[in-house]
Amino acid sequence: MRGVTKVYVMGEVEVHALRGVDLELRDGEFTVLLGPSGSGKSTLLNILGGLDRATAGRVTYRGGDLSEAGERALTRYRRRHVGFVFQFYNLIPSLTARENVALVTEIAGDPISPEHALALVGLEHRLDHFPSRMSGGEQQRVAIARAIAKRPDVLLCDEPTGALDISTGIAVLEALEKANSELGTTTAVITHNTAISAMADRVISLADGQITSDVRNATKLPATAIEW
Repeated sequence: MRGVTKVYVMGEVEVHALRGVDLELRDGEFTVLLGPSGSGKSTLLNILGGLDRATAGRVTYRGGDLSEAGERALTRYRRRHVGFVFQFYNLIPSLTARENVALVTEIAGDPISPEHALALVGLEHRLDHFPSRMSGGEQQRVAIARAIAKRPDVLLCDEPTGALDISTGIAVLEALEKANSELGTTTAVITHNTAISAMADRVISLADGQITSDVRNATKLPATAIEW
């Protein structure tokens, strides 16, 4: 991102969600983006993922300009390169864990098998369970398996532990940690939970639509060592 601004017009009111943001995500890094509600975190993530467009500024991915891309090109970018994990799992209730993940592998160019993706997040024993038979943490791990099954270059996570207690939240963070280390996926997690920043390579703080700090951790904690 270079000089990215996002303005939402709500009637006669303009809301500045991002104000001239410069940001670079680097290959293979685990980045945590911290900030309170309303700081612009979700807007930033949606623009990075091609779900939303900047009002001004440029967004590029490996030399390609997403700012000028049409809807077809943005769909191709999301399908081929980006995995998304949201606070709410968005699983299809009538499909098993394996079938929910298979939805993505059927449209991906070089996917991991649903069984392998679910094993990566520790759910190899829950392949044929429906979401209603799973805890919130297990459902979120199915959502992570679905996101990583297409081998995305970039994994974007919006408050992935926001609806979970600490024990299930740690299991979800372990799944993200494993995807990052074993698949080499560039991972960005937005959260208001400062404790999660301890497991990051890099911590970026936002406030009022601007980046206020960008710090590299001297040491990283494993997800199992995090407490909140």
